[in-house]
Amino acid sequence: MERQSVIEKLSIDFALRIVKLHRYLRVEKREFVIAKQMYRSGTSIGANIAESKAAQSDADFISKMSIALKEAFETRYWLTLLHESGTIDDAEYDSIENDANTIIGTLTNIIKKRKGLA
Repeated sequence: MERQSVIEKLSIDFALRIVKLHRYLRVEKREFVIAKQMYRSGTSIGANIAESKAAQSDADFISKMSIALKEAFETRYWLTLLHESGTIDDAEYDSIENDANTIIGTLTNIIKKRKGLA
């Protein structure tokens, strides 16, 4: 079996948290619209990272990882809206936002390194 990279593990763990949060928001909070947006962007991060493993060039790899980074920023936006609207509390937000920030930082470093900027 192929060994997972750090970013793959982070993105899978994050996606699983997003899936659980989505379920909670739908069932407990009756929040559907923002929850769905968060679900799509939050799970898309890992999908783009997975696609980057089959990149055809450095440019393709950077493109896939950059899309994952955009999705991470979008997910953080939806999480902020959920928090600021009072749909999720401070503890829920702080925990998952910290994970999003870790992914954003890791992806930023990977992209910079591949571009030769680090």
